[in-house]
Amino acid sequence: MSPAEACLSAEERARLIELLRDSHAEFLELTANLTEAEWVATPPGGWSVQQTAEHIVTGEALMLRRVKAALAAEPDPEWEAQDARKAKFLYRVLPDRSLKATAPDPLKPSHEWSVAETTARFEEGRQGTIEFVAALAGPVKNRVAAHPFPVFDKLNAHHWLLYIPLHNQRHNRQIAEILKAGRACGPS
Repeated sequence: MSPAEACLSAEERARLIELLRDSHAEFLELTANLTEAEWVATPPGGWSVQQTAEHIVTGEALMLRRVKAALAAEPDPEWEAQDARKAKFLYRVLPDRSLKATAPDPLKPSHEWSVAETTARFEEGRQGTIEFVAALAGPVKNRVAAHPFPVFDKLNAHHWLLYIPLHNQRHNRQIAEILKAGRACGPS
């Protein structure tokens, strides 16, 4: 396949930007007007909204670094065999909250950011990611970087970019679950 076929198509770029914007809007809607109690309430065995939001913010920054690492790598001659299958796999498994995963240590929440600080960090990171995708040129599908979970193995730069909003969607669902559970247990 030619190097041009390893580039993002206009449709793929538009879809990525749409996913980034949609998951961004959903996050902001979920976290708008939360009380401090809702922000920090931790369900048994789970994360608070604050911890989940921090994980989204730090995850996006780490994933964008993985994109850049992939782009700096030599072309992978095996990329074509994995490309479509991996993209379908990501779309299927990442948003699915029934499939549990443990965050790698660098993505475990360790700060106590306020709603305002977290939102500002999220906004800045997401704007940077959207600008990065909009300006991205050259081959991206034939450049890979390893994922810490063996089930994912290596992801190409396009897959890593898809991972960002799909991961965000997953954790938006988690935030919605936390809020629903907390409100169900609150005063009537």
